[in-house]
Amino acid sequence: MLSVNTNTGAMLALQYLNKTEGELQTTQTHINSGLKVATAKDDGATFAIAQNMRGDIAGMGAVKTNLALGQSITNVAIDAGKAVSELLIEMKAKAVQASQEGLDSDSYVALNEEFTSLRAQITSIVATAEFNGKNLIDSASTDLKVLSTVDGSTITITKQSIDATTLAIHTATLSNATVAATALTAISQAIIDVSNALASLGSGAKRVDIQAEFTQKLMDIIKQGIGNLVDADLATESANLQAFQIKQQLGVQARSEEHTSEL
Repeated sequence: MLSVNTNTGAMLALQYLNKTEGELQTTQTHINSGLKVATAKDDGATFAIAQNMRGDIAGMGAVKTNLALGQSITNVAIDAGKAVSELLIEMKAKAVQASQEGLDSDSYVALNEEFTSLRAQITSIVATAEFNGKNLIDSASTDLKVLSTVDGSTITITKQSIDATTLAIHTATLSNATVAATALTAISQAIIDVSNALASLGSGAKRVDIQAEFTQKLMDIIKQGIGNLVDADLATESANLQAFQIKQQLGVQARSEEHTSEL
């Protein structure tokens, strides 16, 4: 029906123009935020899934921090253990020298001073081999439990006491050939004990390193999954933006023409 009171064409043009402007605004939001799902209004189910996955990443971030702390504590213990092992090797050389018959008293005094000095250095290294208040090689140390997963699983690094008393070299001297031979036996055993301790620490450190690497890879995979769910395809959105802008211009023009014909 033809009516002078109602311009159906103008109303239809306005409806399409409003739709185009809404689509244009949505596209601009996608481009500005880089997200096609920025809020629950965009896609409630997808937004909920993405939020849950972001929660997983946050938990893994905390695990990664704890693993890094465990790596640092263990690495300090390993470096200290290597230093102790090298000092023991030097002490063994002194003990071998002192175990030879026929040395004069001055030689024994000099060798013993070097021997005890090296032992004091071991004590100093063991006492200061801590990170964040944790020492894995002192006699008073305890096992280290490193958080490895978001569900609370842990990796246990067993303590390795390698102080002079535990190694049974705290009373060794080189005052004569007889006691030097006894000291040599104790030092040789101490070298073996420290090597075993380093092997144990190294094994634990390797487990922590592997878990830290896996955790990072898992975080990357989840981040990629979130991106696939909520990230906007900027190339497509840019093309849509141009198309909607053209439609908007044509819609405004059509609305103007219909309005003019109504008058």
